[in-house]
Amino acid sequence: GSVKAGKLPEGEKMTQCKQEEEQHQKEEEREGLIEFYSSYQELFQFFCSNTTIHGAIRLVCSKKNKMKTAFWSVLFFLTFGLMYWQFGILYREYFSYPVNLNLNLNSDRLTFPAVTLCTLNPYRYSAIRKQLDKLDQITHQTLLDLYDYNMSLPQRDWSTSSTQKRSSRSLLHHVLRHPLRRQKRDNLVNLPENSPSVDKNDWKIGFVLCNGDNDCFHQAYSSGVDAVREWYSFHYINILAQVPDAKALDESDFENFIYACRFNEATCDKANYTHFHHPLYGNCYTFNDNSSSLWTSSLPGINNGLSLVVRTEQNDFIPLLSTVTGARVMVHDQNEPAFMDDGGFNVRPGIETSISMRKEMTMRLGGSYSDCTEDGSDVPVQNLYSSRYTEQVCIRSCFQLNMVERCGCAYYFYPLPSGAEYCDYTKHTAWGYCYYKLLAEFKADVLGCFHKCRKPCKMTEYQLSAGYSRWPSAVSEDWVFYMLSQQNKYNITSKRNGVAKVNIFFEEWNYKTNGESPAFTVVTLLSQLGNQWSLWFGSSVLSVMELAELVLDFVAITFILAFRWFRSRQKLPPPGPALSCQDNAAFQDEAPALSAPHRFTVEAVVTTLPSYNSLEPRGPSRDGEVGHE
Repeated sequence: GSVKAGKLPEGEKMTQCKQEEEQHQKEEEREGLIEFYSSYQELFQFFCSNTTIHGAIRLVCSKKNKMKTAFWSVLFFLTFGLMYWQFGILYREYFSYPVNLNLNLNSDRLTFPAVTLCTLNPYRYSAIRKQLDKLDQITHQTLLDLYDYNMSLPQRDWSTSSTQKRSSRSLLHHVLRHPLRRQKRDNLVNLPENSPSVDKNDWKIGFVLCNGDNDCFHQAYSSGVDAVREWYSFHYINILAQVPDAKALDESDFENFIYACRFNEATCDKANYTHFHHPLYGNCYTFNDNSSSLWTSSLPGINNGLSLVVRTEQNDFIPLLSTVTGARVMVHDQNEPAFMDDGGFNVRPGIETSISMRKEMTMRLGGSYSDCTEDGSDVPVQNLYSSRYTEQVCIRSCFQLNMVERCGCAYYFYPLPSGAEYCDYTKHTAWGYCYYKLLAEFKADVLGCFHKCRKPCKMTEYQLSAGYSRWPSAVSEDWVFYMLSQQNKYNITSKRNGVAKVNIFFEEWNYKTNGESPAFTVVTLLSQLGNQWSLWFGSSVLSVMELAELVLDFVAITFILAFRWFRSRQKLPPPGPALSCQDNAAFQDEAPALSAPHRFTVEAVVTTLPSYNSLEPRGPSRDGEVGHE
C-alpha cells in the first residue's frame, strides 16, 4: 500500500497540538527520582502537613486564624528552645566525663607487702668516724657558748694523723662559715655579745647561709632543739657527701638488730631481706622485697604474718641526729621505695606493737576521665629511682632535677642524676643557700612539681591500725632477757628500753577494690536525648530524620534559587525555544509561498512474515514477491 502526506486540515492540527501539550504536562506532573519544591512556603506546608512531629500540623490547619497561628508558632518554637536547652545540659554533663565508683570485695590469697624496718640510730661509720668526732667537739663548744650547756662526749682516741688534721681544719673552717647563732624574732638582727639581760624568749636560733654575692639567707627556728638538729644535719650531710664510695657506709649489722624473725610460723633467713642505709634512720632492712619468691598469706591473724623481735637500745649513736629510741617501720608495696619520712611510724621500746593491715586497691580511669598516668611515661619528669612510678617518686625526682639545674649539685637524700655529684661545701660553697631557697619555692609549688606529678591510675595501699601492749611482761621479762642473752649475746643494760616486738598481719581475708566506670556513655547520652525528644514532641528517630530531610531540602532550594539569581545576574541569552504547535502551523502556512507544493508518493514493500506452517521446506516454484502501489 502507499501513504500520501500533505497539508493537514486546521482542526486536526489543533487537536494534535492539544494532545501533545497534555502529554507534556502529564510528563511534568509525573514524580521524578529527585524532587525539589518551588518555594519555601510549599516546602513548609508539605512538612507541617505530613510530619509525625506533634503540633506541627496546627501551623497549617489554623492558618486562617492568625491568632491561633501565632499562638502555635510561639508554642512550637518555645518547645524547640526548651528541648535544645535540655540537650545542652546533657551534652555538658557528657563532656565533663563523670565516673561511677565501684566498690568490690575480693577473697583470695593475699600477697604479703614489703616491710621496711630501720634502727632509728644513725651509725658512726668507720669511714667518717673522725670527722663526726670533730663535728661533735665543735657542737659541744657552740652549745656551751649559746646555752651554757656542757654536752658530754664519749671518751675517744683524739690522736689524729696529718691528713686527718687537715680534714679537721677544713671542717672547722666550713662550720665557722655557717655558725649557729641567736637572732631577734622581729628583724633577725644578730645578738650583741655580752647581753645576758636580754630575755631569751625574744630570740630565735638559727644559722646563716650566704652565696658568693654576700646575699645571706637566715634559716631560723623557734625551737632550739629543731635548730640544733637542722644545723648539725646540714654539716653531717656534707661529711657524708665527701665519701667517694657509698659502699663504705654499707655496714649491715642484722644480727645485732633483728633478734628473731618468722613468717607464717617459719623462720626468716637472709634471702628474705635487703639492706640499705638511710642518713637519718640508720641501717634499714626490707623484708619480702624479692619479687622471685614473695610471701603469701592464706589466712588472716597474728600467727599468719610477720613477727620480729628487734633491739632498740642505741649503741654508738649520734645523739644530735636521733632524739628518739625505738625503731621505725613502714609497710609498702613491692617495687616501691620506702619513704620513711612519709609513711613510716615509730615502734616503742619495751612494747609489743601489733599492726593489722587491710589491703585496698584503687583503679582510676585514664584519658578524658581523670588526670592519672598509667606508668609515668607521659609525665615530664625523669624518674631517678629504680622503681615503678609513684607520685612521691616523681615529686622527689622533680626536686632533685631542679636542684642540679639551679645549684649545680644534687641533694644527698635523693638519687644521683647521671653526670651530677652530691653537694659538698668543699666543692660547692654556696649550695646551702641555694638549697634552702629552692626548698621554699618547692613548698610553695613555684617549681610546679605538684602539678607535673600526677597520680598513678593503679595503686595499692595498706590501711594500718596498731595495738600496743607491754612486752615482755613483768612476770616473764627475766627468762625472756636471759634467753636473749644466751642466744643473741645480748648484753642487758636497760631492760625496759632494750627490745621491742613487732607483729604485722592481715586483719581479714577480704581486700577492697575501688574501681571507676564511665557514668555517662554514648548509649546513655542517646537514651537521654530520646527521652527529651519524646517528652517535648512525642516523636521518634524517624521524626528526627524528617527534620533532617527538611533541613536538606531547605539547603537545596536555597542553592537552586541562588544559582538562578546568579544566572540572571550574568544576563546570558536564553536558549532557543522549541517549536510549538502554533509555530509549526505558521511555518506550514508560510511554506507554499517559498516554493511550489510537491506531491510525493511513498511506496513500501511489505514482506509477509512466514507463518508457523511456512517454516516447512519449499521449492523454488513457491517463492515470490508481492508489490503494492
